[in-house]
Amino acid sequence: MIFDYFSNISFAAPLFFLLALLVPVMIGWYFKKNSSQQAGIKVSSVKSFAGLSNWRTSLRHFPVILRLLAISFIIVALARPQTKSEQQQAEGEGIDIVLCIDVSGSMTAQDFTPNRMEAAKKVAGGFIDRRLTDRIAIVIFSGESFTQCPLTTDRAVLHSAVESIRNGLLEDGTAIGDGLSTSVDRLRSSKSKSKVVILLTDGENNGGLIGPDNAKEIAKAFGIKVYTIGVGTDGYAPFPMKTDLGVVMQQQKVTIDEKLLTAIANETGGKYFRAKDNAGLENIYKEIDALEKSKVEIASLTRYTEKFFPFVMIALALLLIEVMLRFTVLKKFP
Repeated sequence: MIFDYFSNISFAAPLFFLLALLVPVMIGWYFKKNSSQQAGIKVSSVKSFAGLSNWRTSLRHFPVILRLLAISFIIVALARPQTKSEQQQAEGEGIDIVLCIDVSGSMTAQDFTPNRMEAAKKVAGGFIDRRLTDRIAIVIFSGESFTQCPLTTDRAVLHSAVESIRNGLLEDGTAIGDGLSTSVDRLRSSKSKSKVVILLTDGENNGGLIGPDNAKEIAKAFGIKVYTIGVGTDGYAPFPMKTDLGVVMQQQKVTIDEKLLTAIANETGGKYFRAKDNAGLENIYKEIDALEKSKVEIASLTRYTEKFFPFVMIALALLLIEVMLRFTVLKKFP
């Protein structure tokens, strides 16, 4: 336990430890003085002093030991033991970002590990951790759209919102226009100089109240850049289907409206990406992370807490015990 305590201690004035060289000198001086002053008192009999002499003799070096220990603790206190704690604070000009994620039934297809939705949640979590000064919102959509989390810098809240995403929260379908318009609505009152939507889907628009083209025009009107990501392998993907016999895997054709997603991205100043596996999706988010750099300044603050006080108190206690012994049980005869 004491070793753990000192492992976190540093000393502001370690040169005071040179004073510790005086301790062996004082010990040598004491024994030399003690051996040269072996004077006795001539008495006719020592029987009456025998009991007193035995325990007093055994304790006669104790005050010196206490004084040397007290001096040692004072030396440690003079060296100024202290603990150090470092705090880092990120400051800068952030970006307002909405992660717009498709949660339709097709996102449970298993051409990604373990499926498209879980892969999307994982890379979204990593992206959130890398954006230190940005406000981020989470919007989900399928046949309709919903704000899972408004703009915030609270990473714990964002991670909780991402983890709670699952299929079946909304009416099934793929309403790309609704997802994008809800994302734009999260950003339209933002005062940030840069506003970004990252829209991820694995299908074609087949419903919703607002068409994708109208949502794109609204995004352009508010100066919002949209990055679009098409998720899915080429050809067919294994898709879990519920039947009377239980869940069976069926091969389902991958249909992504790449023309629409490319138009949305290009006309808003963003870029379209195609993710065919987990590694590809991870690389896409890293590329977007590199493209949308926010100005970040890391301020480091170091705090020192002085720890000399316990050593001073121990030294004073040892000196007090020495004085008490000298003037009580070890008091010399006049």
